[in-house]
Amino acid sequence: MLEFKLYLIKGFTMSKMLYALLLALFFTISPLSADEKTQKIQVALLLDTSNSMDGLIDQAKTRLWDIVNTLSTLKYQGKTPQIEISLFEYGNNSLSVESNYIRQVTPMTSDLDLISEMLFGLRTNGGSEYCGAVIQSAATKIDWSTDKNDIHLIYIAGNEEFTQGKIPYQEAIATALSKDIFVNTIYCDNNSRNGKPSDDPISRTWKDGAKLGQGKYFSINSDRKVRQIATPFDDQISAKNSLLNKTYMGYGHEGSSKLEAQSVQDSNAFSISKEVAVSRSVSKANSKVYDNASWDLVDRYTKDKEIVKKLEKKDLPAELQTKSKEEIQSIIEAKKIERETLQKEINALAKQRQAYIEDEAKKTQKDGAGDDLGKAINESIIGFAKAKNYNVEK
Repeated sequence: MLEFKLYLIKGFTMSKMLYALLLALFFTISPLSADEKTQKIQVALLLDTSNSMDGLIDQAKTRLWDIVNTLSTLKYQGKTPQIEISLFEYGNNSLSVESNYIRQVTPMTSDLDLISEMLFGLRTNGGSEYCGAVIQSAATKIDWSTDKNDIHLIYIAGNEEFTQGKIPYQEAIATALSKDIFVNTIYCDNNSRNGKPSDDPISRTWKDGAKLGQGKYFSINSDRKVRQIATPFDDQISAKNSLLNKTYMGYGHEGSSKLEAQSVQDSNAFSISKEVAVSRSVSKANSKVYDNASWDLVDRYTKDKEIVKKLEKKDLPAELQTKSKEEIQSIIEAKKIERETLQKEINALAKQRQAYIEDEAKKTQKDGAGDDLGKAINESIIGFAKAKNYNVEK
């Protein structure tokens, strides 16, 4: 009888333990609610850096921040998705034959200053363009998310035969599709400068690549200079960007170098044109897209109010190392308010700027100007986003 009672007690105890374990497991592995989940838009840019592609690289530099600003207009269930970009170069003789003349320049990252830095560091050098191999590399080497509501896109741009190399493009594209990655092709067609895209064996394989990849095909003149439209709002945005930069406070071992990199990328954008620099300033005013919590104290504090208590003195900016914790928090909060005010002002000006640009563009739509790299990417991204139930908010 005693043994039976002990068995019952043990059984009851085990049942309670099992129930508690299952309950804990449920709350551990249950998915985040829609309010907590942040979707991702992941874009891989595969750029041909062989000798004839200087114009393509210039277009990429010119259009980077326009692409970011287009991405920032997308919302999923009312929330701004996380924007991530990866950069590959291919077809460059300075790369090894063992690598198929391919280099992953950046991982999939939300560090937009890094993307800009690496893009401005690209140099062309003649080589063999293995499109299948670079698509395969992008599909397998990048850390793609697995959420079906995220958007995964590959854009490959080049001007040579799509069939070069040992890896068939059909096989590479099948690998991409198996991971919910859509492949878009951008053929840099010299004949497009006459307004008549080619219909030859080379262009047909680029078209076939987009068709197989369930993506979009574009034919562009990569040598065409991207037309920039100056607006009455540019000077105001530039002035506010200078003030915005002063609200950044680098911390940790990367703080100083990242602050310098931010300034360098401002200068790089301005070296293309004043309008490109203004587009970058607009991107920087979007805290959901241009997020530097890994090195900027204000962005980090916005996400983690306890950061002031956690950081050691040596990890703080020099100007804060002699301050008390209370003084540091007060300074950060003041910078945060100043930044948010400037961001709102820049965003308001950006809307007026964009409306002005669109009005001016309509007046010159019939000037024979075709697609460029940025226009091709922007146009297709909106289409993919709508198909996945994203909304466009301007």
